Amino acid sequence: MERYAEKIRNALPQAVLDIKKESYAAVEGLRAVYALADSEEYLIVDGCKAFQFDGVMHGGPNGVKVCCMNHDNRMIMNKEFAYTAPRAVGRQGASFGCGDRLGIAGAGQLQAVSRAEVIPVLAQQSLRELSLTGRSYDDVMDAAAWAVFKSGYKKGYGADGDHLKNLEEIEAAVNHGVSMITLDCSLVLGDRPESEAQCRALYQKIPKSCRNELEEEYLQKDFGNLGVVFGQRSLERTVVVYKDAVELAQAAYQMLKRSGRQIDLEISLDETDHRTDLKAHYFVANELRRRNVVINSIAPRFVGEFQKAVDYIGEVEAFRANLRGHCRIADYFGHKISVHSGSDKFRVFPVVAEETKGRFHLKTSGTSWLEAVRVIAQTEPALYRDMHKTAAANYQKAGAYYKVDCDLERVKPLDQVRDEELPDYMDQDDARQLLHITYGFMLREDGQLHRRIMEALDRHSGKYREALERHFTRHLSLLGCMKEKTGAEAPGFA
Repeated sequence: MERYAEKIRNALPQAVLDIKKESYAAVEGLRAVYALADSEEYLIVDGCKAFQFDGVMHGGPNGVKVCCMNHDNRMIMNKEFAYTAPRAVGRQGASFGCGDRLGIAGAGQLQAVSRAEVIPVLAQQSLRELSLTGRSYDDVMDAAAWAVFKSGYKKGYGADGDHLKNLEEIEAAVNHGVSMITLDCSLVLGDRPESEAQCRALYQKIPKSCRNELEEEYLQKDFGNLGVVFGQRSLERTVVVYKDAVELAQAAYQMLKRSGRQIDLEISLDETDHRTDLKAHYFVANELRRRNVVINSIAPRFVGEFQKAVDYIGEVEAFRANLRGHCRIADYFGHKISVHSGSDKFRVFPVVAEETKGRFHLKTSGTSWLEAVRVIAQTEPALYRDMHKTAAANYQKAGAYYKVDCDLERVKPLDQVRDEELPDYMDQDDARQLLHITYGFMLREDGQLHRRIMEALDRHSGKYREALERHFTRHLSLLGCMKEKTGAEAPGFA
């Protein structure tokens, strides 16, 4: 690396250079490093494969090529340096969805996960989030890949097409290179029948041959110690609610197989008003296995509430008992349990670690945005006040996208708060939810406010990175994922 750094300095003698040696990567015919030249970010490459990259040669034909860190160059980077491309995370161990609505959180997130026994899913964005932020799959994938390269992180990461509801949405995400699909079954989960008569009528609409097969499979069967017993009525209710979700998952899996890539499939059953009982979990997993559908994880709706931006609401021991039952079923079939809306659920993180025995997927998203808001509240009070006013003015509209129990009456009026007290909003549940769900009105609806936010976070990038590292380390520590430090170099970095 030292010889390459010297070559770069000789090729760019007039530039003020900051060569980030931790990012250095080399394969046969190509060397690459991330550097700041006159405070601008660049990818600098040389070697016989350097012609693939779009850039400007410096130092003559045998010099170096200085390239922008854009989408086209990212695609070539993914091809040449495999660790910069997302991969499937598999069914073993822990995986952790990070989420990054701004596209600048990767460095801080990676600082935390680099010391943990966990695979990060860095590129994780739902279509709702893409719409509200005005970003695209390419934007999300580019940000994650460049963060990995710049950090020199080589343990591998995933990319999740999050909460997709139909095959068209899945196909679009796959075409953009995601390594994971979260299938949101909410549109095909049947409503719980209001009466036994209604349930029976819906069940009778299923072809008789199919009903006979299901009854043969589930009635009067002993499922060991899984805590699952089907009677006629419970089977009918389960089939009516979940049968279409199974069929959608089968179609999604067949589409993923045709892609020719290994792509994790997660089944989301949590976007509904009713809790996922153990019979439903068993039925979905068993029907998928009977159809030779391999899934990575299932996200049930657990007892209690997993609301956005705040800690778990409910009795921790009731959650433990509920999770334990779901873990028995997941272990039986071999998939992981997935916990959605997992940001800041500190009360139950140790329970998740214990009951899953460290084999889980957990999604966070808006918490990285809220840490950005916290940094702005600490450093740029005038900007924070404008953000807070925008949030309050658009709270009702934002409620169409997110279900929270935020009570604006419990949020202290902005004109009664001194500048030094502004960060306290990020420690109050109602204020956190207010700022969490209104991000789209700051990032897409108000271009000037968006620009001011990004400029402020650029000025305070070090503080934001430290805040993210601290916040995600707290998550991962309580989830039992953090490793003891064994040396100066963080594991995962080259």
